[in-house]
Amino acid sequence: MAAPASDRSISRPVIVMKFGGTSVATTEGRAAIAARVTAAIESGSAPVVVVSAMGRRGAPYATDTLLSLVDGLPAEPAERDWLMATGEIVSAIVCAHELRAAGIEARAFTGPEAGVMTDGAHGNAAITEIHPGMLRASISVGAVPVVAGFQGLSANGRLTTLGRGGSDTTACALGVALEAEAVEIFTDVDGVLSADPKSCAGAVVLETVRADELFQMSRHGARVVHTPAAELALASGLAVTVRNTYSNHPGTRVADIAAYRPDRVATSVTCSSGVARVRVALPAPEGTRTHMAAQTRIYRAMADAAVSLDMFTPVGEALVFSVREEVLDRACDVLGSLGLTYQVQAGLAKVTLVGAGMHGVPGVMARVAECLADASVTVLQTADSHTTISVVVSAEESCTAVQALHDGFELGS
Repeated sequence: MAAPASDRSISRPVIVMKFGGTSVATTEGRAAIAARVTAAIESGSAPVVVVSAMGRRGAPYATDTLLSLVDGLPAEPAERDWLMATGEIVSAIVCAHELRAAGIEARAFTGPEAGVMTDGAHGNAAITEIHPGMLRASISVGAVPVVAGFQGLSANGRLTTLGRGGSDTTACALGVALEAEAVEIFTDVDGVLSADPKSCAGAVVLETVRADELFQMSRHGARVVHTPAAELALASGLAVTVRNTYSNHPGTRVADIAAYRPDRVATSVTCSSGVARVRVALPAPEGTRTHMAAQTRIYRAMADAAVSLDMFTPVGEALVFSVREEVLDRACDVLGSLGLTYQVQAGLAKVTLVGAGMHGVPGVMARVAECLADASVTVLQTADSHTTISVVVSAEESCTAVQALHDGFELGS
């Protein structure tokens, strides 16, 4: 993403405030937004507001409701993007009106008007650069920009959307481009939790989480912040806070990895369902090279078919990997085209323990194994990194696994 040029006409520190669909959808929520913006102005900041589509499925301008209008009809990706982007545009217009009614000068902007440029991938575009001239002009005359999140403009002039949760990424990208003092992501929970409270009793709001931990949590199934937004926070050192629109809870501060060292080995547990495990028989061995050649063919064919593999492990004369269930048929078609035999186990979940404090600490995997064994959870596969340990389990045992790890590592304390 292109680095911004400093603009001395903006004399106040910029703060980007992103509000989710549940905040925008109601009169009460929009009044809370106006109060937040007013407080930011009174504190001497120059707020930039980013909004999501109003409400959830069933609400008239929610993304899923808009998509339901073309369910079962021939897909046209560019037009689906136009349809989905409508929800955020409606939110930006309504919120700008609400702010003006509260005595705040405000101007609504689409993503393209805000200078958001993307790589052109319809439905899941990545932001390539920001040209925030119109936003800077608005800020310099004292008006609050209200930006439709989740959308941008491709190099060939087509409207594109950023994937589910993409308004978070809009906010963080604008934070970088505008050299914002802070980015605040407002939602309907008090902050980033140690686990999903729907599947784990005792989940607590984290006071501080490292940017690399937030990225891994997002990547492995936590739905608090869009993964590219967490990646931007990690890469840029943005000062990000996740807070509740409706309460005075201080929320969760996202800390720079150079400035904060956790005091425990683990911070949270996440769960991603809808996982399938595939075991592929490799050709009869004629030495290691034959197996490696077969694996390489699989990796290349899956990449060409846009199938993302996870937790891939060579096991003797087989290759084991996991995929999302929504792309399982495509993965099987690829293997069939290669003339390979395979076995599939669906109905699984990936449970991940996340913690920047586990790097270099002996015994963490042993403790994970003991917690799961004590809870009678069968582990099908494992993988780890410097900040994560993931296990594949049956979907039926996933909540038990999450609770066992949450309790075993005392994450609720």
